[in-house]
Amino acid sequence: MPRKIFVTSALPNANGPIHLGHMLEHIQTDIWVRFQRMRGHEVIYTCADDTHGTATMLKAEEEDTTPEELIERVRVEHQLDFENFLVNHDNYYSTHSQENQYYSELIYTKLKEKGLIIKKDVEQLFDKHKGLFLADRFIKGTCPKCHAEDQYGDNCQVCGATYDATELVNSRSVYSGEPPELKKSEHFFFDLAQFGEFLKDWLGQNPVRSEVANKLREWLEDGLRPWDISRDAPYFGFEIPNYPNKYFYVWLDAPIGYLASHKNFLSEDTEEFSKYWNEDTTTELYHFIGKDIIYFHALFFPALLLKANFRQPTGVFAHGFLTIDGEKMSKSKGTFILADTYLKHLDPQFIRYYFSTKLTEGIEDIDLNLEDFIQKTNSDLVGKYINLASRSSNFITKYFNGTLSEIDENHELLQLSRKAAEKIFIHYENREFSKATKEIMLLADKTNQYFDNNKPWEEIKKDNNSLLAHEVCSVTLLMFKNISIFLSPILPNIFKESQGFLNLKNLSWADLDLDLSGHTINEYSPLITRIEKESISRIIEDSKE
Repeated sequence: MPRKIFVTSALPNANGPIHLGHMLEHIQTDIWVRFQRMRGHEVIYTCADDTHGTATMLKAEEEDTTPEELIERVRVEHQLDFENFLVNHDNYYSTHSQENQYYSELIYTKLKEKGLIIKKDVEQLFDKHKGLFLADRFIKGTCPKCHAEDQYGDNCQVCGATYDATELVNSRSVYSGEPPELKKSEHFFFDLAQFGEFLKDWLGQNPVRSEVANKLREWLEDGLRPWDISRDAPYFGFEIPNYPNKYFYVWLDAPIGYLASHKNFLSEDTEEFSKYWNEDTTTELYHFIGKDIIYFHALFFPALLLKANFRQPTGVFAHGFLTIDGEKMSKSKGTFILADTYLKHLDPQFIRYYFSTKLTEGIEDIDLNLEDFIQKTNSDLVGKYINLASRSSNFITKYFNGTLSEIDENHELLQLSRKAAEKIFIHYENREFSKATKEIMLLADKTNQYFDNNKPWEEIKKDNNSLLAHEVCSVTLLMFKNISIFLSPILPNIFKESQGFLNLKNLSWADLDLDLSGHTINEYSPLITRIEKESISRIIEDSKE
């Protein structure tokens, strides 16, 4: 029975370009979406730029433009980067939209009607040099829990703790570098503290991995606090209804941006939108995010949706951070690699494949080891996978008029392919892409061994019409077809070109059992070339400040 699935990736911030850290998540999401579609399920995949906040306002000021012009230019750039990495969003939108303002105000109003909005005076950090209140992400200092230095004002990237910016030790403004001063202001809060039991029950439905759930339960045991959802002018965002100079904090309207992008995609189809977001639904809703924003997606947002009469996510899939050669991305070392810098030198499918060999359903950090990247990509994609097509097709074209022999459906390799398919499906479904690629490459290894053991080149020397050589090359190409299908969510362009070479169209998982006996192929031309070390060196050089 086909499933109806709505999928999102976390929203990139509109204040900077897309880098490989962003791309890791969107590639992970895109692979899962492509897999589900090839299995025959109906999937909508949307995203948007996260546009609001003081930083956007100041960035626009710095560039002598308006925030609206800035975010639209950046949105177009972001969308192009994702498209060039073959990430196929159905809709890439903006949180600064009519739809997002509508749903933000709707949800806020419902919360207010239910007595869940609290007003109270707070002492907020203020940069007197810039004349503005500081958003949490623009205050840095020492974590009050684990004492890690250079942490942001809302959560620690080392221990995962969340806190108020006023709790940071030795805090400073990111803008002026000066210690901020406390200034009193009236703020609006969402009474998140009421939702401890609901969130415990929701976590019992396994929407997140067990280690993530355990961390969330720790936070629940410590007790939730009312969530500050307002900011003072000057601020770029949505003004709170009936309260001039008060704005929704970006973390209220950013996740609501998922609804807004979905609604924009569906346009006037309100009934279809309701199927996904009503409380009682048979559709599925999944968020792919980084581990640093688990709190917002697995505690704050589900509670917000509950009291606004919307459904909760089916699953929240968190991944670790991207490191390069074992360290944080660094501009000085040239490892803070932007998407467009990478694309000047290498095929995006190489990094899609390498990330796949590293991605699991866990939240461990993922390391892009550049030497290993070269070796693994060349070994797996060129030496194992593409090698199957290049070696066998030459014989088929030259000696057998481009036509495959009869192939026994019970051939040992085809039986191995069917058994592997069961495991590969499960691994893709569970986002265990590293396990899926291992199974696929094991199948490629077995096929290459079969080809080598039967030595068709020697058989052809004995007899140009060798039945054995014909069979070996035909079976090898049939396996190449199956392995191409298995890799298709990861390597969409190579998959398309492989179909052209095989003289086939619109292959799907259902075509794993497609018999190619007597089938005619087209002449082979190289599908990919090896990564040269010089390409990596040029990427590093171009990425240095």
